[in-house]
Amino acid sequence: MAQHELIAPRPQTTPPGAGSSDRGGRDVPTDILREASERLGTMSLLTAVLWTIASVLWHLGVGGSSRGIFNPVPLEAGDLISVVGIGASLALFAYTRRTERDPRFILNLGVGYMVFLSLGIGLLNHWEIMKMGGNVVFSPQISWLGVIVLIFAAVTPMSARTTIIAGLIAVSMNPLGMLVATLRGSDFGSWTNAFLMHYPDYLLVGVGLVISRVVRRLGQQVSKAREMGSYQLGDLLKRGGMGEIYKATHRMLARPAAIKLIRPEMLGAAGSEDAQLAVKRFHREAEAAANLRSPHTVELFDFGVTEDQTLYFVMELLDGMDLESLVRKHGPVPPARAVYILRQACESLQEAHSQGLVHRDIKPANIHVGRVGIQHDFVKVLDFGLVKSVASSSEVSLGTAVGRTPGTPAYMAPEMALGETVDGRADLYALGCVAYYLLTGKLVFDAENTFQMVAKHLHHDPEPPSARGGVAVPPELEALILACLAKKPDERPAGAEDLAQSLASIQIEPAWGEAEAREWWKVNSSLS
Repeated sequence: MAQHELIAPRPQTTPPGAGSSDRGGRDVPTDILREASERLGTMSLLTAVLWTIASVLWHLGVGGSSRGIFNPVPLEAGDLISVVGIGASLALFAYTRRTERDPRFILNLGVGYMVFLSLGIGLLNHWEIMKMGGNVVFSPQISWLGVIVLIFAAVTPMSARTTIIAGLIAVSMNPLGMLVATLRGSDFGSWTNAFLMHYPDYLLVGVGLVISRVVRRLGQQVSKAREMGSYQLGDLLKRGGMGEIYKATHRMLARPAAIKLIRPEMLGAAGSEDAQLAVKRFHREAEAAANLRSPHTVELFDFGVTEDQTLYFVMELLDGMDLESLVRKHGPVPPARAVYILRQACESLQEAHSQGLVHRDIKPANIHVGRVGIQHDFVKVLDFGLVKSVASSSEVSLGTAVGRTPGTPAYMAPEMALGETVDGRADLYALGCVAYYLLTGKLVFDAENTFQMVAKHLHHDPEPPSARGGVAVPPELEALILACLAKKPDERPAGAEDLAQSLASIQIEPAWGEAEAREWWKVNSSLS
């Protein structure tokens, strides 16, 4: 399947070097490694820019040339080293900006780049030694190679072994450069002079080891902090209005999952009455959502609250995409396919409504289609963790615990916008808006801001879908959608079961079923 919604790529075996676990330690999360690889790319670009500027200034006679200030220096063989070094830096930058690259491989590649960069600088440091004039003073000094080792230790979470080995090789490029210069006719005297000049760089390798261990330990602490109950968080998959979604794995079972975190700041100050009340409501609402068993409702495996009052839901991983992505990437769907999808969503809502639960945020982004087993276009309704019990009409739910407006304005029923008591018919209104979007690729109402959108849902009659861009919609389906969009709940279908039955009674050609869905996913899997 081409697209994974709320899904990260399959776990990969961690190679040695950058990104591998220290012995007895915990691996650094992949998203942190990805950020490190992006920093590596930025550093390589900066290296290319600085190297270019330094080379230009040198040839203009500004960099301490023996010819004097602003007395141009001709191109020489050593400039080839600069050209290769600049090219390698730009190539690494371009490579890190390819999103499908494995960050662990990029960081391991960065270790090789550090050694290669050090080789170039080590050669250039001694390339012109015979032309500088005067005697060479063999006093201890910290060169650019020691600085490079420290920078890499701070930027990339390398293992201790990699830091030591790669660091020692990198700083040894200065003595190697002296050897090459000797072969070209330079006279450095005894080889003890090489050690005298560059032993501070070798000491900096030890400093780099300390820095690298601190960087890795911070990443591992993040990994530990991401443990939610029996689950270990992995890659960051998506950020939303109330929190983030991560890929997760059970520490004892092989079952993959997705974890949605509700940010602590969405609950008010830690320890405040609002936050504590939200946590209590979270438990009540999550327990209700966990009891939903419809195959068309995303399965909730677990839920809980961390020590810092972060709320989390553990959900099943889904293979496919949400309806918003479907329409955005592939355009409006045929009427028969829309009915096929809507009937499955009704089954999910029917169970929730029968238990006195209202979803309150039905929208294309919260309805997922994809493959489940051998079935295609299989619908899963998401985000039942923010449901509200009809019986608790005097209380706001988790979604409004800290003043957050429930629902999404473009799909919000009038009674919800007015703050009135809502029941399952508010979800049917939203589902009507979803149907409208599936058929037309457009919202029921266009508005410049939230207030205008809410006002139109309260006071304006929707334009029939068939009138929006010449979309061909069967009259029975169009009438049913407009009935769902009635301003008054009593004028809408009585319930999700009634709506599903009405949808099933509509005869549409060409038909859409499992065979058509399977063929569509087969053809479009590489584009979805």
